[in-house]
Amino acid sequence: MSQPHRLAPGPVDLLALPTRSDGPDPELGRELDKESGTQALLDLADGLGDLQERLFAAGRGGSPRRVLLVLQGMDTSGKGGVLRHAIGLVDPQGVQLHSFKAPTEEERAHDFLWRIRRALPGPGLIGVFDRSHYEDVLIARVRALASAPEIERRYDAINEFEQELVAAGITVVKCMLHLSADEQRKRLLARLDDPTKHWKFNPGDVDERALWAEYRLAYEIALERTNTEVAPWHVIPSDQKWYRNLAVARLLAHTLDRLDPQWPMADFDVESERRRILDEDPVG
Repeated sequence: MSQPHRLAPGPVDLLALPTRSDGPDPELGRELDKESGTQALLDLADGLGDLQERLFAAGRGGSPRRVLLVLQGMDTSGKGGVLRHAIGLVDPQGVQLHSFKAPTEEERAHDFLWRIRRALPGPGLIGVFDRSHYEDVLIARVRALASAPEIERRYDAINEFEQELVAAGITVVKCMLHLSADEQRKRLLARLDDPTKHWKFNPGDVDERALWAEYRLAYEIALERTNTEVAPWHVIPSDQKWYRNLAVARLLAHTLDRLDPQWPMADFDVESERRRILDEDPVG
C-alpha cells in the first residue's frame, strides 16, 4: 500500500516537508494537474463507496470496527473542502462528523479527553473530527491555556487514548493539512475580495496568523510526540486543494481496503424467505 505522506519517526521539520505535490504521482506514475487530479478523485468514488457500505453493513451485523479520521491544520488549510469533496464520495448515513470548538464550561470541568470520548463514531461508521483533541496541545500551548507540565502530560495521554481506541476496533487516521504561509495569505485575501465569502472570514484568523511560527513549532512537537505505530500521522500537501482532497480520499480508501470489511451473513433462512415472497399474493 502506498503511503507517500506518512510521517517518518523522529524529529519533525515542517519547513522541510512539501506543501505542494510536484513530480510524478506515486500511484498513477505521471504528473497530475487540477483536471486530471479531480478526475482521479472521482474515479475513487465507486470503490470507496463500496468499501464504506461494507463497513457500515458489518457494523450492523455486530462488527465493532470503525474508522476515525482526524483533520488538523491551520486556518484555511481546507478541512471543509476535504469533507465536501473527499468524504462527500461516500454515503452520508455512514459518516459521523464532529467539529470541535472552544470547550464549554461543562467540558472544561472534565479532563480534555472527556468530550472527545463522547464524540467517537459508532460501529460501522466513518467518524470525522474537524479539529480534535490535538487542539489541547496546539492552541493550548501557543496561547498558554494550560501549564507546561499539563501540556506534557497530554501528549502521553493522547498516545494512551489512541492505543485504547485501536484496541477497541477503531482505526485512527490522522491528517495534518500542511499549508504554506503564502497560500494562507492568498486564501484569506480571496475571502475579503469576494462578498459571498465574507461570512467565512474571521478577523481572529489574522491574529492567529501572526503566531504562525509558534503554531509551526507546536505542530512539530505534537507530530513528533504522537506519531505512533498504531496511530501514525500523515502530512498532506494542501496548497493545491485538488491534491489535498485526492490524497485524503486515497488514504481513506487504502485504510478501508486494508480492513477489508465483509458483508454480514444472513441470520435467517434465505430460501425460506424467498419462497414466502413468491408464494404470497398481497393483492389477491
